[in-house]
Amino acid sequence: MSKELIQIESYQPQYKEDFKTLNLEWIQKYFKVEPHDVEQLENPEKYILESGGQIFFALYQNQVVGTVALVKNSDTDYEMAKMAVNPQYQGIGAGKVLCAHTIQAAKDLGATVLWLVSSTQLTPALTMYRKLGFVEVPIGETEYSRADIKMEIVF
Repeated sequence: MSKELIQIESYQPQYKEDFKTLNLEWIQKYFKVEPHDVEQLENPEKYILESGGQIFFALYQNQVVGTVALVKNSDTDYEMAKMAVNPQYQGIGAGKVLCAHTIQAAKDLGATVLWLVSSTQLTPALTMYRKLGFVEVPIGETEYSRADIKMEIVF
């Protein structure tokens, strides 16, 4: 399989359930679903899109196989959140394509910093983030009990 076969689409209402399902699958596999997860997954329009954020989907053979959110915190501060890839399609490069697309979208929107919080249990994800330029920074406060690492790219 080739990364060239992965297409990125912006949020459309028909993808709302994919956003929720893909994220619930990995969160429930490794952790527990938390209140902020429920807010964003049940109502991405209100909690991500209305404030200027974006949600992207990776499609492979016209099927949604992954998703990620770009959450706007200010004109220059964005968070990459809710990254999920269907386990059946992990390894085809969908996560890397989504992540690279999100980095470019943040730059295009004028971000000076793009950050994420994650868990050190998710080694493959952290390895990918590092390869794409994210570096570890002090975590500070976070809304997620599972988060024990913060990474960012400064543009």
